Parts: sequence; C-alpha cells; structure tokens
Amino acid sequence: MKRRDSIKNIALTSIGFSVFLESCYNVSREKITRSLTRYEYGRTKEEKLYDDKLFDQKFFSNDELLSLDKICNLILPPNEYGSIRDAEVVQLIEFMAKDIPAYQEPLKNGLKWIDKESQIRFEKLFIDLSEENQKEIFDEIAYYDPNKNISDYSEEIQWFNLVRNLTMTGYFTSDVGIKELGYKGNTPNVWDGVPQDVLDQYGLSYEKEWIDKCIDQSKRDDVAVWDQDGNLIT
Repeated sequence: MKRRDSIKNIALTSIGFSVFLESCYNVSREKITRSLTRYEYGRTKEEKLYDDKLFDQKFFSNDELLSLDKICNLILPPNEYGSIRDAEVVQLIEFMAKDIPAYQEPLKNGLKWIDKESQIRFEKLFIDLSEENQKEIFDEIAYYDPNKNISDYSEEIQWFNLVRNLTMTGYFTSDVGIKELGYKGNTPNVWDGVPQDVLDQYGLSYEKEWIDKCIDQSKRDDVAVWDQDGNLIT
C-alpha cells in the first residue's frame, strides 16, 4: 500500500485524527469540529463575530508560516488532486491555533526546535535546508509504536504528530481532499422504477400513465405539482 493511501485510510476512519488531538491536548471533540467547519458553514451571528475576531489576530510569524508550509508539504506532497496550499491547510492550522489555545505552546515550541535542530546539524534554518536534509530530521521523529501512549514520547515526537494530524485533517476535510477520497455524499441518481423482473415476480406492473409522469428521465428536474384534489399535474 502506498504511503498516501494509508493516510487516506486513516482519514476515512471518521477523520480519526481528532481522537489524537482530543486526548493529548485536553480539547473537546466539539471544539475541534467547530474549528473544522471552514469558517462559514452553519455559523450563527455570534460565531461569525467570534471568527472575525480571530481573523484579525496573527499568531504565527511569517517565517513560522513558511516553515509550516514546508513541513505540511513534506507530510503530504502535491498530487493530481491538489496540494495543502489548495486546501489552505496552513491557514487552517493558524486559525485552529487561535481558536484552541492548547495547541499554541506545542506548535510554537516545535517550530523553534526544528530550527534549532537544523542549525546544530546543518548550520542553516529549516526552510533553507534541502528536502533530503529536512526529511533526515523528520525520519527520526515521524514513526512511533502506535500501541504505546503518545504522551510517553518526547515533546518533539508529540509535536510532529500534532502537525501531521492537523495537516491530514485540514487536507481531507477540504474540497480537494474530499475529492481525493472519492466521497460523494448524498447525490441524486437515476431511478427507472422497480426492475421488471421483480415486478414479474410479484405479479405487478406499472400503469402507463404513471410511468409517463413519474419515470420520464427528461423531466427528472421538474418539480411535481398537484391539484387541489391530489392529482398529479406535472
């Protein structure tokens, strides 16, 4: 199984990352869900005012946002469906950090650590490293025993898991991510009535008048109109 396919499978398990985000940072699932509603859908007037207040604030510096962009692209490289930039993943992480204060300290500390580690190893900031050197650092903290409590791991490993889970959640709850998953939701299909062999099995049949009115696919987008006596007009 390809790496990206395994990530998609995790995403399909009820966007399972929220379990990690909820348990490790003492944040309710309702709060996580609220942050993932993409700022507009289903918002009350009060919630929109609250969101506007968050948009007016800036949490990450420009350098930190650039580092997050590099990290998120390493975690989930672009493909034919889109990229983390198309999905506005970094913007979502910025929003969630402002909306969920429990994420702020670990996210900031992790970005400081990755620059410090890059300086120690390669005498450069993380964003100035080659992709090979960036991956070399992450390979040491990206994998852990899933049967072990994540809180028992180092802060660096916990931080990378937080960023990875936020990246996956942000991408696969976006339009491009949902398209990659192949999720269709409730979409209308074409119904031609009960199959003829089933009708024959029970000795039933449609009246031609009703077939013409109700199973004419050329009229499938028409809205049914009834007269006062309950007779179908269209």
